[in-house]
Order: sequence, then structure tokens, then C-alpha cells
Amino acid sequence: MTTTTPTTPVSPTRGPSRPLGKPFGGSKLTSRGIANAVVLIAALYTMLPALWLVLASTKNANALFGSDILSLGDFSFASNLSDLFSMDGGLYGEWYVNSLLYAVVGALVGSLISVAAGYAFDKYEFRHKEKFFGLVLTGVMVPPTVLALPLYLVASEVGMVNTFWAVFIPVLFNPFGVYLARLLSSGYVPNEVLEASRVDGAGELQTYVRVSLRMLGPGFVTVFLFQLTAIWNNFFLPMVMLSDQHLYPLSLGLYTWNSAATVSPEYYPLVVIGSLLAVVPLIVAFVLLQRYWKSGLTAGSVK
Repeated sequence: MTTTTPTTPVSPTRGPSRPLGKPFGGSKLTSRGIANAVVLIAALYTMLPALWLVLASTKNANALFGSDILSLGDFSFASNLSDLFSMDGGLYGEWYVNSLLYAVVGALVGSLISVAAGYAFDKYEFRHKEKFFGLVLTGVMVPPTVLALPLYLVASEVGMVNTFWAVFIPVLFNPFGVYLARLLSSGYVPNEVLEASRVDGAGELQTYVRVSLRMLGPGFVTVFLFQLTAIWNNFFLPMVMLSDQHLYPLSLGLYTWNSAATVSPEYYPLVVIGSLLAVVPLIVAFVLLQRYWKSGLTAGSVK
């Protein structure tokens, strides 16, 4: 008697079989190589201008015009730094202080306003709430440069043109911050927590400050950093509002020096090193506050 061993039929149109979910090694390596190449190109695109700025800040005007940026000679960082803070009677130091006031204080107060408004839109019911929120979303889509001229006309009517308040007050209101705060409030402040606080006898303001604001802490930091960056880089509004150089922020002050450098080339090294120092506060803020992004948004709120 002959025994026949069964065989598995092989489809003529199928290639060699492989386990499901496991791609061919070559495809995996190719994808990883492409991803690494894209990341490398993005890093170079980001870092090369910053590297040029660091190297150029150590050179004098002759080295800048002579394309000797990469040479180790003509190291003039200390001299450039001294000239930077002494030029035009120390205007750069005044611009730096002005930018810190506009950006840090403005972002802090503006973030408090944005988070409070977003929380109110999320947790309270009032007449025409969604229509008002629609106006907020409309404000998100309007470029800030479009509002500069209407803001100038309003400031002119109330006599605030060419004052600190003409720049400081408009930056306190950030529609995108209100929109973001509402999303954070709806996702990370449970209504049950608010009800429990009210049952315990806490008022609405007390509940917001002691409970909700703590839960929204990382979200507050996020809104703060967005607003800090926007105000620090603000250029068009100060240019429209201000004519007194002692009130200029860094962005407008460095622009005036860069315009003057076409006639007086000694301004070029000062613009370069001034631009380098101008990015330091933003770097410090992001480094010091990054741990709040990684923490749990509701950490420590309710046990």
C-alpha cells in the first residue's frame, strides 16, 4: 500500500511567504534612512543660521565684509559687546528692558486673561456664548498687522500714541490663547471636581483660583510661551505706534540700526551681536519651562 504525503498548494501568483506584520528588512532600513535624512536636513536648516550668528558676533566689520567668518582670527566679541551697550548713549540696554516689560509682563497678564476667558467659555452658560466665541475664532484668523492701523486710530483718539501703553495694552488680548484655554479646560477640568468644590462651600472665584487654575497650570505655561514669543517678535505695531527711540523694543531698535548701517557700516557688527543676545530670553524661557509640558495636566488636583 502506497502512502501519499499531502502537499500545500502554492499559488502561482504569490511570492515567498513571510510572517504577517513583519516588513522586509530592506524596506525597513530604507524607511529609517529616509527619516534620518529628513531629520538631519531639518536640523541643519535650523542650526546653520544660528551657528553663523554665533560666529559672526565674534568678528569686527572688516572680517564680516571680508567673508572671514570661519577664521579663528579677529576675535572681537568683547569689543563688540562693549560697543553694543555704549552706542547711541546705551540705547540697546533700554530696548532690552522695554522688550522684557512688553513681552514678559504682557505675556503673564495676557495669559491670565486668556485662561480665565477660555475657562468661562467652557464652564459657564450665558446668553450668546457661542456667538461671542465665534468672534474669538474670527480674531484668530485676522493677522495682527491688519489691526495695527485701527489700533493706532483708537490710541490717537485717547492720546496714547507714542507711549508705553500704546504697545502694552493691545498685546494683552490673544484670541488664540482664549481658544486654546477653552480646549484645555474642557479636557482637563472635570465638571465633577467643580461640583465637589461648590458642595464644600467654595465660591466660583475660589474654585477657579484654588482648583481649576492649578489643573490648568501646564496649559497656562503653554499659552504664556506662545504669547511671549509673539510679543517678543512683535515689530509692526511698535513701528506704527512709537516715534520715541527710548520706547522701542529690540525688534524695532535693531531694524533702525540695520537701516542706518547702509550709511554707517560700524552698525553691522552691533546688529549681529544684538540679534544674538535678543534670542537668549526665549531660549531660557523654553528651557526652564519645558518640564511643565511633560508633567501631567491634572497632577495634584484631586486625590
